[in-house]
Amino acid sequence: MVTERWQKLPSSAELPCSDDTPVDNEDQNFLPNFLLFLLNVIWENRHDWYFGVDMGIYHTTGVNPRVPIVPDGFLSLGVERRKGGKSRRSYVVWEENEIVPIFVLEIVSWTPGGEYDEKANIYAKLGVLYYLIYNPEFWQRDRHQPFEVYKLVNGVYQLQIGEPYWMSEVGLGIGRHQTTIGSVQQEVLSWYDQQGKRYLTSAETAQQAQQQLERYRQLFGDLPEA
Repeated sequence: MVTERWQKLPSSAELPCSDDTPVDNEDQNFLPNFLLFLLNVIWENRHDWYFGVDMGIYHTTGVNPRVPIVPDGFLSLGVERRKGGKSRRSYVVWEENEIVPIFVLEIVSWTPGGEYDEKANIYAKLGVLYYLIYNPEFWQRDRHQPFEVYKLVNGVYQLQIGEPYWMSEVGLGIGRHQTTIGSVQQEVLSWYDQQGKRYLTSAETAQQAQQQLERYRQLFGDLPEA
C-alpha cells in the first residue's frame, strides 16, 4: 500500500536519469557494461535482476530524495528485469518496493570521487551489502589495493579477503582477469562461480567449442554427415 509519505515523493518520470557528470576514463563505462553483458548470458533465463550502469539511484536515506548517488555499476535482485516492460531512466528505490542494490561498483579515476569515504558512507546508510572499489591505476596514490571488496556488517563496511571473492547472497563471485579485446590486452572484471571458475563470454564459449571440434577432427577425422 502506498503511504502518504511516498505519495509526496517524485516519480521516476520527474527525476533526471543521472547527475550528468561525465566519466573521465573509458573503463568507467566499459567495465560495468562488460559485467552486464556477462550477466545477460549467465542469467539469460532469469527476470528478477537489474544491473544499472552510470545510472542515478534515488533514495530516501540522504538529505534530499531528489539528489541521486550515481555508481559506475550496481546490481539489484528481486526486481523486474525491465520495469513494466520498459527501460528504466533511473533507479528509484521507493518505486522498487524499497529494494536497494545488493552490489555496487565504483571505479577510481584521476579525479578522486570520495569512493573510500563519502560514497562509502552513502552506500552503507542505504544498505548496499557489497561494495567493490576498483582502482587499478591510482591505488598507490590512494594508499589502497587495486581491488577491494567490502561487506556491510552491522552497518559498517569491512574489507574482505580472497579473489575471486564469492558473494553468497548474490550467487556470484567477482574478480579480475587478463583478456584480449580488439587485439588489445586488458584487465577486466568478471563474474565467477562458487568454485572460482570464471564465466565465459559468448565469444569465448564459441571459441572453446570450435577448439574442441578441431581436436575431435584431429583424433577421429571429420564428423559423419547427418
